[in-house]
Amino acid sequence: MKPLKGLLLASLFASAIAGAAPLKTDPAKSSVSATFKQMGVPVEAKFKGFTAQIDYDAAKPAASKATVEIQTASLDLGDAEYNKEVAKKEWFNVAQYPKATFVSTAIAPAGAGKFNVKGKLTIKGRSADVSFPLTQKLDSGKQVFEGQLPIKRLAFNIGEGEWKDTSMVADEVIIKFHITAQ
Repeated sequence: MKPLKGLLLASLFASAIAGAAPLKTDPAKSSVSATFKQMGVPVEAKFKGFTAQIDYDAAKPAASKATVEIQTASLDLGDAEYNKEVAKKEWFNVAQYPKATFVSTAIAPAGAGKFNVKGKLTIKGRSADVSFPLTQKLDSGKQVFEGQLPIKRLAFNIGEGEWKDTSMVADEVIIKFHITAQ
């Protein structure tokens, strides 16, 4: 019995050194969307399929990490024909690039419940270093993380050929997220 007790204590000690366990995301209370302008009119499209792994320790926020994977085929523009169009090679090319990913490289405190996040965003096989502000709060015992990441779609080759023309679909896109986890 002593070896088992020692193994259990060693395991608990290793867990304490490693930091807090990853938070479990609540998909029903979380969302990721993209806002852009089409012919000057704001459009918001939601990604219905995504996962977020967040290792957050309030006592050591700088040691926190986040990874988000978005299924590009899950973008919902509210119309089946538009959804088929953005899945094509000229847009997300979901057959070749089924996921977009964000992996944090640094999370720095910036005041109460505020952070500056840096990381690598990869869409359609192209990667870029990005940074954005993030807010964190507690709501009914759950962690809530919110932020907005502005990108240029053409930097990720989203909108090839005739769709490079930004008079139809603007180059500026805001990726918005609201992640609830515990």
